[in-house]
Amino acid sequence: MQMAVVNLQPGQTVYCEAGKFLFKTTNVTMETRLSGPSAGGGQQGQGGSGGMGGLLRQAMGTAMQVGQRVLAGESLAFQYFTSQGGEGTVGFAGVLPGEMRALELDGTRAWFAEKDAFVAAESTVEFGIAFAGGRTGMSGGEGFVLEKFTGHGTVIIAGAGNFIDLNPADFGGRIEVDTGCVVAFEEGIQYGVQRVGGLNRQGIMNAVFGGEGLSLATLEGNGRVILQSLTIESLANALKKAQGGDKQGPTGGLFSTHAG
Repeated sequence: MQMAVVNLQPGQTVYCEAGKFLFKTTNVTMETRLSGPSAGGGQQGQGGSGGMGGLLRQAMGTAMQVGQRVLAGESLAFQYFTSQGGEGTVGFAGVLPGEMRALELDGTRAWFAEKDAFVAAESTVEFGIAFAGGRTGMSGGEGFVLEKFTGHGTVIIAGAGNFIDLNPADFGGRIEVDTGCVVAFEEGIQYGVQRVGGLNRQGIMNAVFGGEGLSLATLEGNGRVILQSLTIESLANALKKAQGGDKQGPTGGLFSTHAG
């Protein structure tokens, strides 16, 4: 399982989702806030010119952000780390065994990521929530709620297993993926969900015994796509099976024994 060690210049700020922080040097301050940078989370202390109206707008913006994150099942708060009086160091990690990736934003293209992929980012990167649309989302499971990153700077994401980078343009313009394997993709990639087969015998066989459910994610266009080799669902099923499940004998499971 990887970790990200971030070296901060004096006065530089990074923020992370609550629960992703590992360690810091003593000259790095830590502050927990409900607001993200897009709602002035990185600009506190500059408010006077807006008066009561400015404070109200800021409060409303923060409330909307928090409401979106609650609806998306994300963490309520962010933790901000700022280096004081010299260079500082902060460490972050994801919550599942797997890889991490640093994405560089130049302001021209946003990035979208699966829920809980976000680890940390510079304060110049804005964190938001995007919805893939009612019909797509209801079918896509993990794809309904996406994290959206805009602005300039570095954002660090994490996933499960190993990562592979693909461009749908290299495969005829379209790839079909298990919905749980999508980690992140660039703006310009069209995300959708399609049914696995029709409502016939083979379609039912695919859904019930194929392990993919009723839907596959589709990614179309020309841009970078990051996929992961391990899905949270498959990891949970493997742990559940190992925890209380069948113990296979020398026959390879034909005559399994159950402890209980």
